Amino acid sequence: MVGNAASAGGLGHGPDERTRHPLVRGGRPVTGAWTTFLPLALVLSSLLPGLIIFTLREDQVRLRISLNLLAATLKLCLVGVMLWGVDRGLSFRFAIDFLPGGGLVLQADATSLQFITLSAVLWLATTVYAIGYLENSPLRSRFFGYFSLCVSATMGVALAGNMVTFLLFYELLTLATFPLVVHRGSKKALHAGRVYLAYTMGGGALLLMGVALLHSLIGSPEFQPGGYLGPMLDAHRPSLILAFALMIAGLGVKAALIPLHGWLPQAMVAPAPVSALLHAVAVVKAGAFGIIRVVFDVYGVEQMQALGLATPLLALAAATILYGSLKALQQQELKKRLAYSTISQVSYITLGVALLGPLAAVAALAHLVHQGLMKVTLFYCAGNFAETLGIHRIREMDGVGKRMPVTMTAFTLGALGMIGVPPTAGFITKWYLGIGALDVGQDWVLLVLVASGLLNAAYFMPLIYRGWFSAPPAQWPEERNLGNGKPGLGETHWMLLAPVIFTTVLSLLVGIFANTELSPLAWSQLIIDRQFDP
Repeated sequence: MVGNAASAGGLGHGPDERTRHPLVRGGRPVTGAWTTFLPLALVLSSLLPGLIIFTLREDQVRLRISLNLLAATLKLCLVGVMLWGVDRGLSFRFAIDFLPGGGLVLQADATSLQFITLSAVLWLATTVYAIGYLENSPLRSRFFGYFSLCVSATMGVALAGNMVTFLLFYELLTLATFPLVVHRGSKKALHAGRVYLAYTMGGGALLLMGVALLHSLIGSPEFQPGGYLGPMLDAHRPSLILAFALMIAGLGVKAALIPLHGWLPQAMVAPAPVSALLHAVAVVKAGAFGIIRVVFDVYGVEQMQALGLATPLLALAAATILYGSLKALQQQELKKRLAYSTISQVSYITLGVALLGPLAAVAALAHLVHQGLMKVTLFYCAGNFAETLGIHRIREMDGVGKRMPVTMTAFTLGALGMIGVPPTAGFITKWYLGIGALDVGQDWVLLVLVASGLLNAAYFMPLIYRGWFSAPPAQWPEERNLGNGKPGLGETHWMLLAPVIFTTVLSLLVGIFANTELSPLAWSQLIIDRQFDP
């Protein structure tokens, strides 16, 4: 099956990769003392600087910036070492006793490496962006302290080796992001924070019940390709179905599956770096990543089919895709339109997972990266418009491309990617989802993808038209001279512009070079080869 999938998708790999990527292909990795502590070091590399940042005075700007950039750069280097080590057969695993039948386990497997690489790359870019965005703002030490705790929790989610560890860091992520949502301290921000906390804590409680139910039946074994519940299928069928429903409901809050999505649009009151954080890297991706883990590494494809769990999950994902797109079309605030777009786009991941086919699963894992790059670009651009010209509503975007051509170009390319225009990363995702749906006989999914693409165009193309072809106003809502006030590279502060250019170029490259061995699509294929041919 895997060989056919690879050829159908135009993505093939040589036999030597079974030895080059032992964690993916099932080889026998080797260990060493330093490899034991590298997963823990990835978590601590942002946790310890974050705790120091909390203690800094507001006027200690250089020290705070240095700590932020040092931590982000160190984390990226550690991820690079881990990728290098995996390529050479090393195993990275840290474990301590935590509960009977379930320890605290941090380990690098192929799936976690994809998530932590995305997180490390985008965290460095977002750190640079946040430093420029919050220049001269109050409470920066508090902001960047929680910012660092958030990345630590995200790394823990990605590296979790079992559901107990995943649950622990999943809840820490909620606690770390809440102060970022309410950072501005306005009534609107505090209300959004209360809504966010109610949803995410409620989701965490549901996830806890599901994990506890599974733990009572089998303990908390480490994640395994193909799952580990097969021997229990006949004896505990009702309990396994209930545990799945509880866990998907808990994960569905952060993944913004309807009707559990209500917190996400309201959280847009947060500063732009936080919005980028919520939508592209941390919170929604933690939910989607958890669904991937539960479906593939706890239950497994065969058990999902035997229990009949895939169909309701597939229907829920399809409904969320269409609902999010329809709601985005109705929004007149730029960040809220992007928020509902996220609700729709992240559900492509759940859709691909629920199809239970190799090609669709490849699309789901690749979209974890593709959507992150495109969406973070769009939120950077929205933040640039707001900070430089005071643009918050769609009607205020008229002619912005003449004043901010670099940012508007990036926004245009990100939007075209979301629509799925070739050769963008978004097109790659939709192409693989489409042929993946046909591969498993779910032809109706093509209608969902076509409808979603048309709706994406309907709510993004007017923004592109306004930005490039409408006449600019005599005066912008609230213009600030963050650059030199001239169109081009001086259109805004360089720390707001550089991350936009970086993520735009990266999102284009992963689409154009999707068929190369170094692409997220290729890595996703390697992961799924093990799921369907362990």
